[in-house]
Amino acid sequence: MRHPVRFALASVLVAAACSGSEKPADNMANMPMPSATATINGPIEPKAGGKVIEITMTSDDKGNYFTPNTIEANPGDVLRYKLTLGVHNVNFLADSNAGKTGLPPASALLQLPGQTHDIAVSFAEGTYYFQCDPHAALGMRGHLTVAAKK
Repeated sequence: MRHPVRFALASVLVAAACSGSEKPADNMANMPMPSATATINGPIEPKAGGKVIEITMTSDDKGNYFTPNTIEANPGDVLRYKLTLGVHNVNFLADSNAGKTGLPPASALLQLPGQTHDIAVSFAEGTYYFQCDPHAALGMRGHLTVAAKK
């Protein structure tokens, strides 16, 4: 006779747990969505005399690529990586920039068209390699040349 009581008690507990007024789908509808124009890191203003250099990140029928993928900048400039299509990041790998210091950390993945990631050019004079981590093997790489300080 004890088993029917346990079964009834378990049924009541399960029914109570499932009868909540909030549903997961309702909670998701109320969550804020990231803005398509959200800046992941920034915006950063260039220093006096500097400029913003925009580099787009794209996936399309031509492949995955940065435009431009060869950049010349000066200290005080800002690199603004802007997502046009796909899911991309930018990473100045320490292994690929041997002997270079002060490299920025890898960016978060940009996922919505229009999102940007800014990097202030505070690098020493030289040439730097960068890539999109998920697409580096597919050729999504670039080079930054930093001129001597003016």
